[in-house]
Amino acid sequence: MTVPGSFRPPPFPRPVRAALAAWSGAQRLGLGRVSLSEQALIAAARRTSGLHHFVDESFREPMRRLLGSIEDEAALHPLGRAILRTSFVRALVNRLRLDDLFDRYPEIAAVPVEAPVFIVGLQRTGTTLLHRLLTCEPALRPLLSWEALTPAPLPRQPIPVRAGRDPRMRTAELAERALRYLAPAFFAIHPVEAHAPEEDVLLLDMTFVSPTADATLRIPSYQTWLRELDQTPAYAYLRRVIQLLLWQRNGRWLGKTPHHLENLDALLAVFPDARILHTHRDPLRVVASFCSMMGHGRAMFSDRVDPHEIGAQLGEKAVRAVSRAMTSRDRAGDASFLDVVYDDLVSDPLKQIRRIYDFLGLRLMPETESAMRHWIGGNPQDRHGVHRYRLEDFGLDRASLEPRFAPYCERFGIRSE
Repeated sequence: MTVPGSFRPPPFPRPVRAALAAWSGAQRLGLGRVSLSEQALIAAARRTSGLHHFVDESFREPMRRLLGSIEDEAALHPLGRAILRTSFVRALVNRLRLDDLFDRYPEIAAVPVEAPVFIVGLQRTGTTLLHRLLTCEPALRPLLSWEALTPAPLPRQPIPVRAGRDPRMRTAELAERALRYLAPAFFAIHPVEAHAPEEDVLLLDMTFVSPTADATLRIPSYQTWLRELDQTPAYAYLRRVIQLLLWQRNGRWLGKTPHHLENLDALLAVFPDARILHTHRDPLRVVASFCSMMGHGRAMFSDRVDPHEIGAQLGEKAVRAVSRAMTSRDRAGDASFLDVVYDDLVSDPLKQIRRIYDFLGLRLMPETESAMRHWIGGNPQDRHGVHRYRLEDFGLDRASLEPRFAPYCERFGIRSE
Protein backbone atom coordinates (compact mmCIF):
# COMPACT_ATOMS: atom_id res chain seq x y z
CA MET A 1 0.00 0.00 0.00
CA THR A 2 1.02 3.62 -0.41
CA VAL A 3 2.77 5.14 2.59
CA PRO A 4 0.70 7.98 4.15
CA GLY A 5 1.47 11.41 2.74
CA SER A 6 -0.01 14.09 0.55
CA PHE A 7 0.98 12.50 -2.78
CA ARG A 8 -1.21 9.71 -4.12
CA PRO A 9 -0.42 8.07 -7.46
CA PRO A 10 -3.61 7.35 -9.41
CA PRO A 11 -4.70 3.71 -9.13
CA PHE A 12 -4.54 1.21 -11.95
CA PRO A 13 -7.83 0.54 -13.78
CA ARG A 14 -10.15 -1.75 -11.85
CA PRO A 15 -9.54 -4.88 -14.02
CA VAL A 16 -5.78 -4.49 -13.53
CA ARG A 17 -6.18 -4.13 -9.76
CA ALA A 18 -8.27 -7.30 -9.65
CA ALA A 19 -5.74 -9.21 -11.72
CA LEU A 20 -2.87 -7.96 -9.55
CA ALA A 21 -4.64 -9.08 -6.38
CA ALA A 22 -5.12 -12.57 -7.82
CA TRP A 23 -1.53 -12.68 -9.09
CA SER A 24 -0.19 -11.61 -5.68
CA GLY A 25 -2.24 -14.32 -4.03
CA ALA A 26 -0.84 -16.92 -6.39
CA GLN A 27 2.70 -15.77 -5.61
CA ARG A 28 2.09 -16.24 -1.90
CA LEU A 29 1.29 -19.85 -2.75
CA GLY A 30 4.52 -20.16 -4.69
CA LEU A 31 2.93 -19.84 -8.12
CA GLY A 32 3.42 -17.40 -11.00
CA ARG A 33 6.53 -15.62 -9.72
CA VAL A 34 8.54 -14.08 -12.56
CA SER A 35 12.25 -14.89 -12.28
CA LEU A 36 14.71 -12.01 -12.34
CA SER A 37 17.82 -14.14 -11.92
CA GLU A 38 20.84 -13.37 -14.08
CA GLN A 39 20.81 -16.88 -15.53
CA ALA A 40 17.12 -16.78 -16.47
CA LEU A 41 17.40 -13.36 -18.11
CA ILE A 42 20.46 -14.26 -20.18
CA ALA A 43 18.95 -17.58 -21.24
CA ALA A 44 15.77 -15.79 -22.34
CA ALA A 45 17.79 -13.24 -24.32
CA ARG A 46 19.69 -15.97 -26.11
CA ARG A 47 16.49 -17.83 -26.97
CA THR A 48 14.78 -14.66 -28.19
CA SER A 49 17.67 -13.44 -30.33
CA GLY A 50 19.01 -16.76 -31.55
CA LEU A 51 22.44 -15.40 -30.63
CA HIS A 52 24.75 -16.56 -27.86
CA HIS A 53 28.02 -14.62 -27.64
CA PHE A 54 28.42 -11.36 -25.72
CA VAL A 55 31.59 -9.73 -27.05
CA ASP A 56 31.70 -7.32 -24.10
CA GLU A 57 30.53 -8.72 -20.77
CA SER A 58 31.16 -5.57 -18.73
CA PHE A 59 27.40 -5.38 -18.15
CA ARG A 60 27.41 -8.38 -15.81
CA GLU A 61 28.57 -6.67 -12.61
CA PRO A 62 26.14 -3.72 -12.97
CA MET A 63 23.33 -6.15 -13.77
CA ARG A 64 24.10 -8.28 -10.71
CA ARG A 65 24.16 -5.22 -8.47
CA LEU A 66 20.88 -3.97 -9.91
CA LEU A 67 19.15 -7.34 -9.62
CA GLY A 68 20.36 -7.78 -6.03
CA SER A 69 19.11 -4.35 -5.05
CA ILE A 70 15.76 -5.00 -6.71
CA GLU A 71 15.22 -8.28 -4.87
CA ASP A 72 16.28 -6.83 -1.51
CA GLU A 73 14.73 -3.36 -1.64
CA ALA A 74 12.28 -2.63 -4.47
CA ALA A 75 9.14 -4.38 -3.10
CA LEU A 76 7.88 -5.11 -6.60
CA HIS A 77 4.31 -6.12 -7.28
CA PRO A 78 3.83 -8.92 -9.85
CA LEU A 79 3.20 -6.56 -12.74
CA GLY A 80 6.37 -4.64 -11.88
CA ARG A 81 8.39 -7.87 -11.97
CA ALA A 82 6.93 -8.76 -15.35
CA ILE A 83 7.63 -5.32 -16.83
CA LEU A 84 11.22 -5.40 -15.56
CA ARG A 85 11.83 -8.88 -16.94
CA THR A 86 10.67 -7.73 -20.37
CA SER A 87 12.90 -4.64 -20.17
CA PHE A 88 15.99 -6.54 -19.02
CA VAL A 89 15.63 -9.28 -21.62
CA ARG A 90 15.17 -6.62 -24.30
CA ALA A 91 18.37 -4.85 -23.17
CA LEU A 92 20.33 -8.11 -23.39
CA VAL A 93 18.83 -8.97 -26.79
CA ASN A 94 19.84 -5.51 -28.02
CA ARG A 95 23.42 -6.11 -26.84
CA LEU A 96 23.58 -9.46 -28.64
CA ARG A 97 22.22 -7.95 -31.85
CA LEU A 98 24.62 -5.01 -31.66
CA ASP A 99 27.59 -7.37 -31.23
CA ASP A 100 26.42 -9.49 -34.16
CA LEU A 101 25.96 -6.48 -36.46
CA PHE A 102 29.34 -4.94 -35.56
CA ASP A 103 30.91 -8.31 -36.38
CA ARG A 104 29.12 -8.69 -39.72
CA TYR A 105 29.38 -5.04 -40.74
CA PRO A 106 32.71 -3.72 -39.42
CA GLU A 107 32.10 -0.38 -41.16
CA ILE A 108 29.67 0.50 -38.34
CA ALA A 109 32.61 1.06 -35.99
CA ALA A 110 33.93 3.72 -38.39
CA VAL A 111 30.70 5.74 -38.54
CA PRO A 112 31.61 9.26 -37.36
CA VAL A 113 29.72 10.98 -34.55
CA GLU A 114 30.64 14.55 -35.42
CA ALA A 115 29.80 17.59 -33.26
CA PRO A 116 26.81 15.89 -31.62
CA VAL A 117 24.25 18.08 -29.86
CA PHE A 118 23.14 17.21 -26.33
CA ILE A 119 20.37 18.92 -24.36
CA VAL A 120 21.08 18.74 -20.62
CA GLY A 121 19.38 20.23 -17.59
CA LEU A 122 17.41 19.25 -14.56
CA GLN A 123 14.17 17.45 -15.19
CA ARG A 124 11.22 19.72 -16.04
CA THR A 125 13.40 22.60 -17.29
CA GLY A 126 12.10 22.63 -20.85
CA THR A 127 14.38 19.90 -22.20
CA THR A 128 11.49 18.07 -23.88
CA LEU A 129 10.09 21.26 -25.44
CA LEU A 130 13.50 22.20 -26.81
CA HIS A 131 14.20 18.65 -27.98
CA ARG A 132 10.98 18.39 -29.94
CA LEU A 133 11.43 21.80 -31.55
CA LEU A 134 14.93 20.92 -32.70
CA THR A 135 13.76 17.66 -34.24
CA CYS A 136 12.06 19.82 -36.87
CA GLU A 137 15.57 20.55 -38.20
CA PRO A 138 16.36 18.03 -41.00
CA ALA A 139 20.11 18.16 -40.34
CA LEU A 140 19.68 16.91 -36.77
CA ARG A 141 19.11 13.23 -36.07
CA PRO A 142 17.17 12.50 -32.85
CA LEU A 143 16.49 9.16 -31.23
CA LEU A 144 12.88 8.08 -31.76
CA SER A 145 11.01 6.17 -29.09
CA TRP A 146 10.67 3.00 -31.17
CA GLU A 147 14.41 3.05 -31.90
CA ALA A 148 15.19 3.42 -28.20
CA LEU A 149 13.39 0.14 -27.52
CA THR A 150 14.94 -1.71 -30.47
CA PRO A 151 18.01 0.08 -31.85
CA ALA A 152 19.26 -2.87 -33.91
CA PRO A 153 17.42 -4.13 -37.00
CA LEU A 154 15.45 -7.34 -36.54
CA PRO A 155 17.05 -10.60 -37.72
CA ARG A 156 15.15 -10.86 -41.02
CA GLN A 157 15.04 -7.14 -41.68
CA PRO A 158 16.75 -5.98 -44.90
CA ILE A 159 20.18 -4.38 -44.54
CA PRO A 160 20.45 -1.47 -45.13
CA VAL A 161 17.18 -0.67 -43.42
CA ARG A 162 14.60 0.63 -45.87
CA ALA A 163 12.71 3.87 -45.39
CA GLY A 164 9.05 3.74 -44.44
CA ARG A 165 7.19 1.49 -42.03
CA ASP A 166 9.66 -0.39 -39.81
CA PRO A 167 8.53 -3.62 -38.10
CA ARG A 168 10.23 -2.45 -34.88
CA MET A 169 7.63 0.30 -34.56
CA ARG A 170 5.02 -2.24 -33.49
CA THR A 171 6.75 -2.92 -30.16
CA ALA A 172 6.76 0.77 -29.23
CA GLU A 173 3.17 1.27 -30.35
CA LEU A 174 2.02 -1.57 -28.10
CA ALA A 175 4.07 -0.15 -25.20
CA GLU A 176 2.48 3.28 -25.67
CA ARG A 177 -1.02 1.78 -25.70
CA ALA A 178 -0.28 -0.21 -22.56
CA LEU A 179 1.03 2.85 -20.71
CA ARG A 180 -1.96 4.94 -21.79
CA TYR A 181 -4.24 2.28 -20.31
CA LEU A 182 -2.29 1.65 -17.11
CA ALA A 183 -1.25 5.25 -16.31
CA PRO A 184 -2.96 7.83 -18.53
CA ALA A 185 -2.08 10.64 -16.09
CA PHE A 186 1.62 10.07 -16.79
CA PHE A 187 1.25 11.68 -20.22
CA ALA A 188 0.49 15.03 -18.57
CA ILE A 189 3.96 14.79 -16.99
CA HIS A 190 6.03 13.29 -19.80
CA PRO A 191 4.39 12.09 -23.03
CA VAL A 192 5.77 8.72 -24.14
CA GLU A 193 4.81 8.35 -27.79
CA ALA A 194 6.06 5.60 -30.08
CA HIS A 195 6.99 7.88 -32.98
CA ALA A 196 8.16 10.91 -31.01
CA PRO A 197 11.73 11.80 -30.01
CA GLU A 198 12.90 10.20 -26.79
CA GLU A 199 15.76 10.55 -24.32
CA ASP A 200 19.01 8.84 -25.25
CA VAL A 201 19.41 7.81 -21.62
CA LEU A 202 17.29 4.80 -22.58
CA LEU A 203 20.19 3.53 -24.65
CA LEU A 204 22.26 3.33 -21.46
CA ASP A 205 19.82 0.68 -20.23
CA MET A 206 21.86 -1.73 -22.37
CA THR A 207 24.81 -1.18 -20.01
CA PHE A 208 22.77 -1.62 -16.79
CA VAL A 209 24.53 1.59 -15.71
CA SER A 210 21.44 3.68 -16.12
CA PRO A 211 19.40 6.07 -13.98
CA THR A 212 16.08 4.83 -15.37
CA ALA A 213 15.98 2.00 -12.84
CA ASP A 214 17.12 4.31 -10.05
CA ALA A 215 14.39 6.81 -10.96
CA THR A 216 11.52 4.32 -11.09
CA LEU A 217 12.43 1.83 -8.35
CA ARG A 218 13.32 1.96 -4.68
CA ILE A 219 16.89 0.60 -4.91
CA PRO A 220 19.06 2.67 -2.53
CA SER A 221 22.07 0.33 -2.56
CA TYR A 222 22.26 0.41 -6.37
CA GLN A 223 21.70 4.17 -6.27
CA THR A 224 24.65 4.65 -3.91
CA TRP A 225 26.90 2.47 -6.06
CA LEU A 226 25.84 4.20 -9.29
CA ARG A 227 26.42 7.67 -7.84
CA GLU A 228 30.14 7.04 -7.35
CA LEU A 229 30.77 4.99 -10.50
CA ASP A 230 32.93 6.29 -13.35
CA GLN A 231 30.42 6.65 -16.17
CA THR A 232 32.99 6.89 -18.98
CA PRO A 233 32.79 3.19 -20.05
CA ALA A 234 28.99 3.43 -20.20
CA TYR A 235 29.25 6.55 -22.37
CA ALA A 236 31.75 4.76 -24.63
CA TYR A 237 29.14 2.05 -25.13
CA LEU A 238 26.50 4.73 -25.76
CA ARG A 239 28.71 6.00 -28.60
CA ARG A 240 28.67 2.52 -30.16
CA VAL A 241 24.88 2.43 -30.05
CA ILE A 242 24.73 5.90 -31.61
CA GLN A 243 27.04 4.68 -34.38
CA LEU A 244 24.65 1.79 -35.02
CA LEU A 245 21.73 4.20 -35.26
CA LEU A 246 23.58 6.65 -37.53
CA TRP A 247 24.54 3.73 -39.78
CA GLN A 248 20.83 3.16 -40.29
CA ARG A 249 19.84 6.83 -40.66
CA ASN A 250 22.54 9.46 -40.76
CA GLY A 251 22.60 13.05 -39.56
CA ARG A 252 24.04 15.12 -36.75
CA TRP A 253 23.15 13.39 -33.49
CA LEU A 254 20.66 15.18 -31.23
CA GLY A 255 20.58 13.71 -27.74
CA LYS A 256 18.75 14.75 -24.61
CA THR A 257 18.56 13.62 -21.02
CA PRO A 258 18.93 15.14 -17.54
CA HIS A 259 21.30 12.27 -16.73
CA HIS A 260 24.04 13.93 -18.78
CA LEU A 261 24.01 16.86 -16.35
CA GLU A 262 25.63 14.72 -13.64
CA ASN A 263 28.12 13.23 -16.07
CA LEU A 264 29.44 16.07 -18.22
CA ASP A 265 33.04 14.92 -17.69
CA ALA A 266 32.26 11.49 -19.13
CA LEU A 267 30.13 12.97 -21.91
CA LEU A 268 32.92 15.31 -23.06
CA ALA A 269 35.58 12.61 -22.70
CA VAL A 270 33.71 10.41 -25.18
CA PHE A 271 32.28 13.22 -27.35
CA PRO A 272 34.96 15.94 -27.11
CA ASP A 273 33.43 18.06 -29.91
CA ALA A 274 29.91 17.96 -28.45
CA ARG A 275 27.77 21.10 -28.36
CA ILE A 276 25.74 21.23 -25.16
CA LEU A 277 22.50 23.13 -24.59
CA HIS A 278 22.12 23.61 -20.83
CA THR A 279 18.56 24.44 -19.72
CA HIS A 280 17.76 26.26 -16.46
CA ARG A 281 14.70 26.84 -14.29
CA ASP A 282 13.90 27.55 -10.64
CA PRO A 283 15.19 24.28 -9.10
CA LEU A 284 12.59 24.26 -6.34
CA ARG A 285 9.85 24.19 -8.95
CA VAL A 286 11.77 21.49 -10.78
CA VAL A 287 12.24 19.22 -7.77
CA ALA A 288 8.54 19.19 -6.92
CA SER A 289 7.61 18.31 -10.50
CA PHE A 290 10.24 15.59 -10.77
CA CYS A 291 9.13 14.05 -7.47
CA SER A 292 5.60 13.81 -8.83
CA MET A 293 6.87 12.23 -12.04
CA MET A 294 8.87 9.62 -10.15
CA GLY A 295 6.01 8.93 -7.77
CA HIS A 296 3.81 8.07 -10.72
CA GLY A 297 6.60 6.00 -12.23
CA ARG A 298 7.25 3.97 -9.09
CA ALA A 299 3.59 3.03 -8.81
CA MET A 300 4.00 1.15 -12.09
CA PHE A 301 6.37 -1.27 -10.32
CA SER A 302 5.49 -1.30 -6.63
CA ASP A 303 2.50 -0.70 -4.39
CA ARG A 304 4.86 0.82 -1.82
CA VAL A 305 5.34 4.46 -2.77
CA ASP A 306 6.72 6.67 0.00
CA PRO A 307 6.50 10.33 -1.11
CA HIS A 308 8.82 11.58 1.64
CA GLU A 309 11.48 9.05 0.66
CA ILE A 310 11.16 10.16 -2.96
CA GLY A 311 11.48 13.80 -1.91
CA ALA A 312 14.63 13.16 0.11
CA GLN A 313 16.24 11.17 -2.72
CA LEU A 314 15.40 13.55 -5.54
CA GLY A 315 16.19 16.71 -3.58
CA GLU A 316 19.70 15.37 -2.99
CA LYS A 317 19.97 14.20 -6.59
CA ALA A 318 19.10 17.64 -7.98
CA VAL A 319 21.60 19.42 -5.72
CA ARG A 320 24.27 16.92 -6.68
CA ALA A 321 23.49 17.28 -10.41
CA VAL A 322 23.82 21.06 -10.55
CA SER A 323 26.92 21.01 -8.32
CA ARG A 324 28.64 18.42 -10.49
CA ALA A 325 27.67 20.30 -13.64
CA MET A 326 29.18 23.55 -12.37
CA THR A 327 32.41 21.76 -11.45
CA SER A 328 32.57 20.09 -14.87
CA ARG A 329 31.91 23.37 -16.64
CA ASP A 330 34.71 25.04 -14.65
CA ARG A 331 37.08 22.35 -15.95
CA ALA A 332 35.83 22.33 -19.54
CA GLY A 333 35.26 26.04 -20.07
CA ASP A 334 32.19 27.59 -21.62
CA ALA A 335 32.96 27.18 -25.33
CA SER A 336 31.00 23.91 -25.59
CA PHE A 337 27.93 25.24 -23.75
CA LEU A 338 24.95 27.47 -24.44
CA ASP A 339 22.61 28.33 -21.56
CA VAL A 340 18.85 28.39 -22.20
CA VAL A 341 16.53 29.75 -19.49
CA TYR A 342 13.12 28.08 -19.21
CA ASP A 343 11.14 31.34 -18.92
CA ASP A 344 12.79 32.70 -22.06
CA LEU A 345 12.18 29.46 -23.94
CA VAL A 346 8.49 29.36 -23.04
CA SER A 347 7.82 33.06 -23.65
CA ASP A 348 9.56 33.26 -27.04
CA PRO A 349 10.75 29.84 -28.25
CA LEU A 350 11.75 30.97 -31.74
CA LYS A 351 14.03 33.69 -30.32
CA GLN A 352 15.86 31.02 -28.33
CA ILE A 353 15.96 28.74 -31.36
CA ARG A 354 17.76 31.45 -33.35
CA ARG A 355 20.37 31.76 -30.58
CA ILE A 356 20.80 28.01 -30.63
CA TYR A 357 21.17 27.87 -34.42
CA ASP A 358 23.93 30.46 -34.26
CA PHE A 359 25.67 28.42 -31.57
CA LEU A 360 25.37 25.19 -33.59
CA GLY A 361 26.40 26.77 -36.86
CA LEU A 362 23.08 25.95 -38.51
CA ARG A 363 20.94 28.05 -40.82
CA LEU A 364 17.25 28.27 -39.87
CA MET A 365 15.36 27.76 -43.12
CA PRO A 366 11.83 29.20 -43.55
CA GLU A 367 10.27 25.74 -43.92
CA THR A 368 11.93 24.58 -40.69
CA GLU A 369 10.75 27.65 -38.79
CA SER A 370 7.26 27.06 -40.17
CA ALA A 371 7.36 23.44 -38.95
CA MET A 372 8.42 24.64 -35.50
CA ARG A 373 5.57 27.17 -35.36
CA HIS A 374 3.15 24.46 -36.42
CA TRP A 375 4.43 22.16 -33.66
CA ILE A 376 4.10 24.91 -31.04
CA GLY A 377 0.54 25.62 -32.15
CA GLY A 378 -0.43 21.97 -31.98
CA ASN A 379 1.20 21.23 -28.64
CA PRO A 380 0.00 23.57 -25.90
CA GLN A 381 1.62 23.03 -22.52
CA ASP A 382 -1.31 21.15 -20.95
CA ARG A 383 -2.37 19.18 -24.03
CA HIS A 384 -2.26 15.89 -22.09
CA GLY A 385 -3.78 17.36 -18.90
CA VAL A 386 -2.63 19.56 -16.03
CA HIS A 387 0.25 18.30 -13.91
CA ARG A 388 -0.20 19.43 -10.27
CA TYR A 389 2.52 19.12 -7.64
CA ARG A 390 3.87 20.76 -4.45
CA LEU A 391 7.11 20.45 -2.52
CA GLU A 392 5.11 19.77 0.64
CA ASP A 393 3.60 16.64 -0.90
CA PHE A 394 7.06 15.08 -0.70
CA GLY A 395 8.17 16.31 2.72
CA LEU A 396 10.19 19.20 1.27
CA ASP A 397 10.06 22.96 1.76
CA ARG A 398 11.59 26.00 0.10
CA ALA A 399 13.29 27.28 3.25
CA SER A 400 15.52 24.21 3.61
CA LEU A 401 16.24 23.66 -0.08
CA GLU A 402 16.76 27.22 -1.29
CA PRO A 403 20.19 27.79 0.36
CA ARG A 404 21.51 24.55 -1.18
CA PHE A 405 20.68 25.76 -4.70
CA ALA A 406 21.84 29.34 -4.10
CA PRO A 407 25.28 28.96 -5.80
CA TYR A 408 23.61 27.51 -8.90
CA CYS A 409 20.88 30.16 -9.05
CA GLU A 410 23.38 32.97 -8.55
CA ARG A 411 25.74 31.67 -11.23
CA PHE A 412 23.05 31.38 -13.91
CA GLY A 413 20.71 34.14 -12.79
CA ILE A 414 17.78 31.84 -12.13
CA ARG A 415 14.60 33.57 -10.97
CA SER A 416 12.30 32.14 -8.32
CA GLU A 417 8.87 31.02 -9.60
